Amino acid sequence: MISVFKNKNFLFLFLGRLVSNAGDSLYAVAAMWLVYDLGGSAFYTGLAGFLTLLPQSLQFLAGPLVDRWQLKWTLVISQLIEFFLIIIIPICYYLGLLNVSVVLTVMPLATLVNQVAYPAQSASLPRILSKDQLVKGNSAFSFAYQGVDLTFNALAGVLVALVGAVSLYIIDSITFLIAALLFLSLNVPQKEKKLNKKSKKSFKQVMSTYVDEIKEGISFIRGSLLEKIILGSVVANFAVGMTIAVLPVLADTLGGSDIYGYYLAALSAGSLLGALSASWAEKFPLGRFAIVSFSIGSALWVLSSIAPWTALSIALFGIAWIPIGMTNVLFAALLQTTIPENLLGRVFSVLMSINTIAMPIGSLIGGTLTELIGSQIVFGTTALGIAVVPIYWFFFNKDLRDLPVIKNIDARYIGLKVS
Repeated sequence: MISVFKNKNFLFLFLGRLVSNAGDSLYAVAAMWLVYDLGGSAFYTGLAGFLTLLPQSLQFLAGPLVDRWQLKWTLVISQLIEFFLIIIIPICYYLGLLNVSVVLTVMPLATLVNQVAYPAQSASLPRILSKDQLVKGNSAFSFAYQGVDLTFNALAGVLVALVGAVSLYIIDSITFLIAALLFLSLNVPQKEKKLNKKSKKSFKQVMSTYVDEIKEGISFIRGSLLEKIILGSVVANFAVGMTIAVLPVLADTLGGSDIYGYYLAALSAGSLLGALSASWAEKFPLGRFAIVSFSIGSALWVLSSIAPWTALSIALFGIAWIPIGMTNVLFAALLQTTIPENLLGRVFSVLMSINTIAMPIGSLIGGTLTELIGSQIVFGTTALGIAVVPIYWFFFNKDLRDLPVIKNIDARYIGLKVS
Protein backbone atom coordinates (compact mmCIF):
# COMPACT_ATOMS: atom_id res chain seq x y z
CA MET A 1 0.00 0.00 0.00
CA ILE A 2 2.91 2.36 0.72
CA SER A 3 3.88 2.49 -2.96
CA VAL A 4 0.77 4.49 -3.94
CA PHE A 5 1.86 7.38 -1.69
CA LYS A 6 4.85 7.99 -3.96
CA ASN A 7 2.29 9.45 -6.35
CA LYS A 8 2.11 13.12 -5.33
CA ASN A 9 -1.44 13.58 -6.61
CA PHE A 10 -2.67 10.55 -4.70
CA LEU A 11 -0.95 11.85 -1.56
CA PHE A 12 -2.77 15.20 -1.72
CA LEU A 13 -6.07 13.47 -2.54
CA PHE A 14 -5.57 11.09 0.38
CA LEU A 15 -4.68 13.88 2.83
CA GLY A 16 -7.65 15.94 1.68
CA ARG A 17 -9.94 12.96 2.20
CA LEU A 18 -8.34 12.36 5.59
CA VAL A 19 -9.03 15.88 6.84
CA SER A 20 -12.46 16.08 5.23
CA ASN A 21 -13.48 12.79 6.83
CA ALA A 22 -12.26 14.07 10.19
CA GLY A 23 -14.71 16.94 9.79
CA ASP A 24 -17.49 14.57 8.76
CA SER A 25 -16.85 12.36 11.80
CA LEU A 26 -16.98 15.28 14.23
CA TYR A 27 -20.10 16.57 12.52
CA ALA A 28 -21.88 13.19 12.48
CA VAL A 29 -21.49 12.62 16.21
CA ALA A 30 -22.22 16.23 17.18
CA ALA A 31 -25.24 16.52 14.89
CA MET A 32 -27.04 13.32 15.89
CA TRP A 33 -26.42 13.93 19.58
CA LEU A 34 -27.46 17.59 19.32
CA VAL A 35 -30.71 16.59 17.61
CA TYR A 36 -31.43 14.06 20.35
CA ASP A 37 -30.54 16.61 23.04
CA LEU A 38 -32.65 19.42 21.55
CA GLY A 39 -35.57 17.22 20.51
CA GLY A 40 -35.55 14.81 23.46
CA SER A 41 -37.01 11.96 21.44
CA ALA A 42 -35.91 8.96 19.38
CA PHE A 43 -38.32 10.18 16.70
CA TYR A 44 -36.03 13.16 16.06
CA THR A 45 -32.96 10.93 15.67
CA GLY A 46 -34.91 8.87 13.16
CA LEU A 47 -36.01 12.02 11.35
CA ALA A 48 -32.43 13.35 11.41
CA GLY A 49 -31.17 10.08 9.96
CA PHE A 50 -33.86 10.20 7.29
CA LEU A 51 -33.05 13.77 6.24
CA THR A 52 -29.30 13.13 6.31
CA LEU A 53 -29.42 9.87 4.36
CA LEU A 54 -32.05 10.93 1.82
CA PRO A 55 -29.60 13.01 -0.27
CA GLN A 56 -27.46 9.88 -0.72
CA SER A 57 -30.26 8.30 -2.73
CA LEU A 58 -30.11 11.32 -5.06
CA GLN A 59 -26.42 10.82 -5.79
CA PHE A 60 -27.19 9.69 -9.34
CA LEU A 61 -28.03 13.33 -10.13
CA ALA A 62 -24.43 14.27 -9.32
CA GLY A 63 -22.89 11.65 -11.62
CA PRO A 64 -23.11 13.56 -14.91
CA LEU A 65 -21.87 16.69 -13.12
CA VAL A 66 -18.84 14.84 -11.78
CA ASP A 67 -18.08 13.52 -15.26
CA ARG A 68 -18.49 17.00 -16.75
CA TRP A 69 -16.82 19.27 -14.17
CA GLN A 70 -13.13 19.54 -13.42
CA LEU A 71 -12.59 17.18 -10.51
CA LYS A 72 -10.08 19.40 -8.73
CA TRP A 73 -12.41 22.38 -8.52
CA THR A 74 -15.38 20.17 -7.70
CA LEU A 75 -13.51 18.97 -4.62
CA VAL A 76 -12.30 22.44 -3.59
CA ILE A 77 -15.65 24.19 -3.94
CA SER A 78 -17.56 21.39 -2.19
CA GLN A 79 -15.33 21.77 0.89
CA LEU A 80 -15.84 25.53 0.97
CA ILE A 81 -19.61 25.10 0.82
CA GLU A 82 -19.49 22.64 3.71
CA PHE A 83 -17.50 25.18 5.74
CA PHE A 84 -20.19 27.83 5.32
CA LEU A 85 -22.96 25.36 6.15
CA ILE A 86 -21.36 23.96 9.30
CA ILE A 87 -20.47 27.36 10.73
CA ILE A 88 -24.20 28.25 10.73
CA ILE A 89 -24.77 26.08 13.84
CA PRO A 90 -22.39 27.90 16.23
CA ILE A 91 -23.48 31.28 14.83
CA CYS A 92 -27.12 30.47 15.58
CA TYR A 93 -26.14 29.21 19.03
CA TYR A 94 -24.36 32.45 19.99
CA LEU A 95 -27.25 34.50 18.61
CA GLY A 96 -29.73 32.49 20.67
CA LEU A 97 -31.46 31.13 17.55
CA LEU A 98 -30.41 27.47 17.71
CA ASN A 99 -33.17 24.86 17.78
CA VAL A 100 -33.76 21.38 16.43
CA SER A 101 -35.22 22.77 13.19
CA VAL A 102 -31.97 24.60 12.37
CA VAL A 103 -29.91 21.43 12.84
CA LEU A 104 -32.38 19.37 10.82
CA THR A 105 -32.07 21.91 7.99
CA VAL A 106 -28.27 22.10 7.93
CA MET A 107 -27.71 18.32 8.18
CA PRO A 108 -29.24 17.29 4.83
CA LEU A 109 -27.68 20.27 3.03
CA ALA A 110 -24.19 19.26 4.20
CA THR A 111 -24.86 15.67 3.17
CA LEU A 112 -26.10 16.85 -0.22
CA VAL A 113 -22.75 18.51 -0.88
CA ASN A 114 -21.01 15.22 -0.07
CA GLN A 115 -22.95 13.55 -2.85
CA VAL A 116 -20.75 15.50 -5.24
CA ALA A 117 -17.52 15.33 -3.23
CA TYR A 118 -17.34 11.56 -2.68
CA PRO A 119 -18.03 10.49 -6.30
CA ALA A 120 -15.47 13.08 -7.40
CA GLN A 121 -12.87 11.50 -5.10
CA SER A 122 -13.69 8.00 -6.39
CA ALA A 123 -13.64 9.17 -10.01
CA SER A 124 -10.22 10.77 -9.44
CA LEU A 125 -8.56 7.50 -8.39
CA PRO A 126 -8.48 5.78 -11.82
CA ARG A 127 -7.06 8.96 -13.33
CA ILE A 128 -4.08 9.17 -11.00
CA LEU A 129 -3.41 5.48 -10.27
CA SER A 130 -2.71 2.53 -12.56
CA LYS A 131 -5.19 -0.35 -12.71
CA ASP A 132 -3.01 -2.66 -10.60
CA GLN A 133 -2.84 -0.01 -7.84
CA LEU A 134 -6.60 0.49 -7.46
CA VAL A 135 -7.15 -2.07 -4.69
CA LYS A 136 -4.29 -0.50 -2.71
CA GLY A 137 -5.67 2.97 -3.40
CA ASN A 138 -9.17 2.00 -2.30
CA SER A 139 -7.76 0.34 0.81
CA ALA A 140 -5.93 3.58 1.64
CA PHE A 141 -9.15 5.54 1.04
CA SER A 142 -11.00 3.21 3.37
CA PHE A 143 -8.22 3.73 5.90
CA ALA A 144 -8.71 7.47 5.57
CA TYR A 145 -12.44 7.05 6.02
CA GLN A 146 -12.56 4.38 8.72
CA GLY A 147 -9.28 5.23 10.46
CA VAL A 148 -10.32 8.81 10.98
CA ASP A 149 -13.77 7.68 12.09
CA LEU A 150 -12.16 5.35 14.61
CA THR A 151 -10.27 8.21 16.22
CA PHE A 152 -12.67 11.09 15.86
CA ASN A 153 -15.93 9.25 16.58
CA ALA A 154 -14.63 8.22 19.99
CA LEU A 155 -13.01 11.63 20.52
CA ALA A 156 -16.16 13.48 19.48
CA GLY A 157 -18.30 11.44 21.86
CA VAL A 158 -16.04 12.34 24.76
CA LEU A 159 -15.78 16.00 23.70
CA VAL A 160 -19.55 16.31 23.43
CA ALA A 161 -19.76 15.21 27.05
CA LEU A 162 -16.98 17.64 28.12
CA VAL A 163 -17.49 20.82 26.09
CA GLY A 164 -20.78 20.37 24.23
CA ALA A 165 -21.76 19.61 20.64
CA VAL A 166 -21.72 23.23 19.46
CA SER A 167 -18.00 23.61 20.17
CA LEU A 168 -17.28 20.70 17.83
CA TYR A 169 -18.94 22.53 14.96
CA ILE A 170 -16.33 25.30 15.16
CA ILE A 171 -13.47 22.78 14.92
CA ASP A 172 -15.38 20.93 12.22
CA SER A 173 -15.71 24.01 10.01
CA ILE A 174 -11.94 24.55 10.10
CA THR A 175 -11.25 21.02 8.82
CA PHE A 176 -13.17 21.76 5.63
CA LEU A 177 -11.02 24.83 4.96
CA ILE A 178 -7.87 22.72 5.36
CA ALA A 179 -9.29 20.05 3.02
CA ALA A 180 -10.03 22.70 0.39
CA LEU A 181 -6.38 23.84 0.46
CA LEU A 182 -5.14 20.26 0.07
CA PHE A 183 -7.45 19.58 -2.88
CA LEU A 184 -6.24 22.86 -4.39
CA SER A 185 -2.79 21.24 -4.74
CA LEU A 186 -4.14 18.41 -6.91
CA ASN A 187 -3.41 17.91 -10.58
CA VAL A 188 -6.04 15.47 -11.82
CA PRO A 189 -5.75 14.66 -15.55
CA GLN A 190 -8.88 15.58 -17.44
CA LYS A 191 -10.33 13.70 -20.38
CA GLU A 192 -9.74 15.57 -23.62
CA LYS A 193 -12.93 17.02 -25.04
CA LYS A 194 -13.44 18.32 -28.52
CA LEU A 195 -14.88 21.77 -28.24
CA ASN A 196 -16.62 23.66 -30.99
CA LYS A 197 -16.30 27.31 -30.10
CA LYS A 198 -18.85 28.31 -32.72
CA SER A 199 -21.62 26.20 -31.26
CA LYS A 200 -23.40 27.25 -28.11
CA LYS A 201 -25.97 25.05 -26.44
CA SER A 202 -29.16 26.48 -25.01
CA PHE A 203 -30.21 25.76 -21.43
CA LYS A 204 -32.80 23.30 -22.74
CA GLN A 205 -30.14 21.44 -24.73
CA VAL A 206 -27.79 21.33 -21.74
CA MET A 207 -30.55 19.91 -19.50
CA SER A 208 -31.51 17.39 -22.18
CA THR A 209 -27.91 16.20 -22.36
CA TYR A 210 -27.77 16.01 -18.55
CA VAL A 211 -30.89 13.83 -18.41
CA ASP A 212 -29.53 11.63 -21.21
CA GLU A 213 -26.31 11.08 -19.26
CA ILE A 214 -28.27 10.01 -16.18
CA LYS A 215 -30.27 7.58 -18.31
CA GLU A 216 -27.00 6.30 -19.79
CA GLY A 217 -25.64 5.55 -16.33
CA ILE A 218 -28.82 3.65 -15.42
CA SER A 219 -29.07 1.70 -18.69
CA PHE A 220 -25.38 0.77 -18.51
CA ILE A 221 -25.89 -1.46 -15.48
CA ARG A 222 -29.40 -2.70 -16.34
CA GLY A 223 -29.48 -6.48 -16.73
CA SER A 224 -25.94 -6.91 -15.38
CA LEU A 225 -24.75 -8.64 -12.21
CA LEU A 226 -24.13 -5.21 -10.68
CA GLU A 227 -27.88 -4.69 -10.67
CA LYS A 228 -28.36 -7.96 -8.78
CA ILE A 229 -25.60 -7.14 -6.30
CA ILE A 230 -27.31 -3.86 -5.47
CA LEU A 231 -30.75 -5.44 -5.11
CA GLY A 232 -29.35 -7.92 -2.63
CA SER A 233 -27.94 -5.19 -0.40
CA VAL A 234 -30.94 -2.84 -0.32
CA VAL A 235 -32.46 -4.70 2.63
CA ALA A 236 -29.12 -4.70 4.44
CA ASN A 237 -28.90 -0.93 4.05
CA PHE A 238 -32.41 -0.62 5.45
CA ALA A 239 -31.04 -2.27 8.60
CA VAL A 240 -28.06 0.10 8.67
CA GLY A 241 -30.44 3.08 8.46
CA MET A 242 -32.34 1.78 11.47
CA THR A 243 -29.05 1.46 13.37
CA ILE A 244 -28.17 5.10 12.73
CA ALA A 245 -31.43 6.15 14.40
CA VAL A 246 -31.23 3.78 17.36
CA LEU A 247 -27.59 4.20 18.42
CA PRO A 248 -27.88 7.61 20.15
CA VAL A 249 -30.84 6.36 22.17
CA LEU A 250 -29.17 3.04 23.01
CA ALA A 251 -26.00 4.86 24.08
CA ASP A 252 -27.98 7.24 26.27
CA THR A 253 -29.51 4.32 28.17
CA LEU A 254 -26.04 2.79 28.61
CA GLY A 255 -24.18 5.89 29.79
CA GLY A 256 -24.28 8.91 27.48
CA SER A 257 -22.61 10.54 24.50
CA ASP A 258 -19.22 8.91 25.17
CA ILE A 259 -20.82 5.45 24.74
CA TYR A 260 -22.31 6.67 21.46
CA GLY A 261 -18.84 7.69 20.34
CA TYR A 262 -17.41 4.29 21.34
CA TYR A 263 -20.02 2.40 19.30
CA LEU A 264 -19.24 4.53 16.26
CA ALA A 265 -15.52 4.11 16.89
CA ALA A 266 -15.97 0.32 17.09
CA LEU A 267 -17.79 0.37 13.76
CA SER A 268 -14.94 2.36 12.23
CA ALA A 269 -12.25 0.16 13.79
CA GLY A 270 -13.82 -2.98 12.38
CA SER A 271 -14.28 -1.45 8.94
CA LEU A 272 -10.69 -0.16 9.04
CA LEU A 273 -9.21 -3.55 9.89
CA GLY A 274 -11.29 -5.04 7.12
CA ALA A 275 -10.12 -2.42 4.62
CA LEU A 276 -6.47 -2.99 5.52
CA SER A 277 -6.97 -6.73 4.96
CA ALA A 278 -8.63 -6.28 1.56
CA SER A 279 -5.40 -6.93 -0.37
CA TRP A 280 -5.26 -10.34 1.32
CA ALA A 281 -8.94 -10.98 0.65
CA GLU A 282 -8.75 -10.29 -3.10
CA LYS A 283 -7.13 -13.70 -3.69
CA PHE A 284 -10.42 -15.44 -2.79
CA PRO A 285 -13.43 -15.88 -5.12
CA LEU A 286 -15.55 -12.78 -4.59
CA GLY A 287 -18.91 -14.55 -4.50
CA ARG A 288 -18.06 -17.06 -1.78
CA PHE A 289 -16.08 -14.51 0.22
CA ALA A 290 -19.03 -12.09 0.29
CA ILE A 291 -21.38 -14.83 1.50
CA VAL A 292 -19.06 -15.86 4.33
CA SER A 293 -18.16 -12.30 5.37
CA PHE A 294 -21.72 -11.00 5.63
CA SER A 295 -22.83 -14.17 7.45
CA ILE A 296 -20.13 -13.72 10.08
CA GLY A 297 -20.90 -10.01 10.40
CA SER A 298 -24.59 -10.65 10.97
CA ALA A 299 -23.97 -13.33 13.60
CA LEU A 300 -21.56 -11.14 15.58
CA TRP A 301 -23.98 -8.21 15.44
CA VAL A 302 -26.75 -10.37 16.94
CA LEU A 303 -24.39 -11.42 19.73
CA SER A 304 -23.57 -7.75 20.33
CA SER A 305 -27.24 -6.95 20.89
CA ILE A 306 -27.61 -9.57 23.65
CA ALA A 307 -24.19 -9.18 25.30
CA PRO A 308 -24.52 -8.67 29.10
CA TRP A 309 -21.79 -6.00 29.32
CA THR A 310 -21.55 -2.74 27.39
CA ALA A 311 -17.82 -3.18 26.66
CA LEU A 312 -18.45 -6.65 25.19
CA SER A 313 -21.36 -5.37 23.12
CA ILE A 314 -19.20 -2.59 21.67
CA ALA A 315 -16.34 -5.02 20.93
CA LEU A 316 -18.58 -7.55 19.17
CA PHE A 317 -20.23 -4.78 17.16
CA GLY A 318 -16.82 -3.60 15.96
CA ILE A 319 -15.58 -7.11 15.08
CA ALA A 320 -18.75 -7.67 13.05
CA TRP A 321 -17.61 -4.96 10.64
CA ILE A 322 -14.19 -6.50 9.86
CA PRO A 323 -15.39 -8.97 7.20
CA ILE A 324 -17.93 -6.45 5.91
CA GLY A 325 -15.15 -3.86 5.55
CA MET A 326 -13.05 -6.23 3.46
CA THR A 327 -15.93 -6.95 1.12
CA ASN A 328 -16.82 -3.27 0.67
CA VAL A 329 -13.28 -2.49 -0.55
CA LEU A 330 -13.41 -5.40 -2.98
CA PHE A 331 -16.72 -4.15 -4.36
CA ALA A 332 -15.27 -0.66 -4.87
CA ALA A 333 -12.33 -2.12 -6.81
CA LEU A 334 -14.74 -4.24 -8.86
CA LEU A 335 -16.65 -1.15 -9.94
CA GLN A 336 -13.53 0.82 -10.85
CA THR A 337 -12.01 -1.99 -12.90
CA THR A 338 -15.15 -2.84 -14.88
CA ILE A 339 -16.77 0.55 -15.54
CA PRO A 340 -15.27 2.65 -18.37
CA GLU A 341 -13.50 5.74 -17.07
CA ASN A 342 -15.67 8.19 -19.00
CA LEU A 343 -18.80 6.73 -17.36
CA LEU A 344 -17.38 6.16 -13.90
CA GLY A 345 -18.88 9.22 -12.21
CA ARG A 346 -22.45 8.76 -13.42
CA VAL A 347 -22.53 4.95 -13.08
CA PHE A 348 -20.89 4.98 -9.65
CA SER A 349 -23.34 7.60 -8.39
CA VAL A 350 -26.33 5.67 -9.79
CA LEU A 351 -25.16 2.53 -7.99
CA MET A 352 -24.64 4.44 -4.75
CA SER A 353 -28.10 5.99 -5.02
CA ILE A 354 -29.80 2.63 -5.53
CA ASN A 355 -27.69 1.09 -2.79
CA THR A 356 -28.61 3.70 -0.19
CA ILE A 357 -32.24 4.44 -1.05
CA ALA A 358 -33.49 2.16 1.74
CA MET A 359 -31.31 3.76 4.43
CA PRO A 360 -33.34 6.96 5.07
CA ILE A 361 -36.56 4.94 5.20
CA GLY A 362 -34.91 2.54 7.65
CA SER A 363 -33.76 5.44 9.82
CA LEU A 364 -37.25 6.97 10.01
CA ILE A 365 -38.84 3.62 10.85
CA GLY A 366 -36.02 2.81 13.29
CA GLY A 367 -36.62 6.00 15.26
CA THR A 368 -40.35 5.36 15.41
CA LEU A 369 -39.93 1.72 16.49
CA THR A 370 -37.41 2.73 19.15
CA GLU A 371 -40.05 4.98 20.70
CA LEU A 372 -42.51 2.06 20.72
CA ILE A 373 -40.49 -1.06 21.67
CA GLY A 374 -37.12 0.18 22.96
CA SER A 375 -33.62 0.65 21.58
CA GLN A 376 -32.10 -2.74 22.47
CA ILE A 377 -34.75 -4.77 20.64
CA VAL A 378 -34.49 -2.59 17.53
CA PHE A 379 -30.68 -2.79 17.61
CA GLY A 380 -30.78 -6.59 17.66
CA THR A 381 -33.40 -6.83 14.95
CA THR A 382 -31.36 -4.72 12.53
CA ALA A 383 -28.56 -7.30 12.63
CA LEU A 384 -30.84 -9.80 10.95
CA GLY A 385 -31.12 -7.49 7.95
CA ILE A 386 -27.43 -7.99 7.20
CA ALA A 387 -28.13 -11.74 6.84
CA VAL A 388 -30.30 -11.01 3.78
CA VAL A 389 -27.18 -10.51 1.62
CA PRO A 390 -25.59 -13.98 2.08
CA ILE A 391 -29.01 -15.68 1.93
CA TYR A 392 -29.82 -13.95 -1.37
CA TRP A 393 -26.41 -14.66 -2.87
CA PHE A 394 -26.22 -18.30 -1.78
CA PHE A 395 -29.76 -19.54 -2.33
CA PHE A 396 -31.20 -17.33 -5.05
CA ASN A 397 -28.43 -16.36 -7.47
CA LYS A 398 -25.86 -18.82 -8.75
CA ASP A 399 -24.08 -16.15 -10.81
CA LEU A 400 -23.32 -14.10 -7.72
CA ARG A 401 -22.36 -17.16 -5.70
CA ASP A 402 -19.84 -18.23 -8.36
CA LEU A 403 -18.13 -14.87 -8.91
CA PRO A 404 -14.35 -15.53 -9.26
CA VAL A 405 -11.43 -13.48 -7.94
CA ILE A 406 -11.54 -9.82 -8.98
CA LYS A 407 -8.58 -10.04 -11.38
CA ASN A 408 -10.57 -12.49 -13.49
CA ILE A 409 -13.66 -10.28 -13.68
CA ASP A 410 -14.09 -7.79 -16.51
CA ALA A 411 -17.02 -5.75 -17.79
CA ARG A 412 -18.22 -8.47 -20.16
CA TYR A 413 -18.11 -11.14 -17.44
CA ILE A 414 -20.68 -9.34 -15.30
CA GLY A 415 -22.81 -8.37 -18.31
CA LEU A 416 -22.03 -4.67 -18.64
CA LYS A 417 -22.72 -3.08 -22.01
CA VAL A 418 -19.27 -2.35 -23.43
CA SER A 419 -18.93 -0.98 -26.94
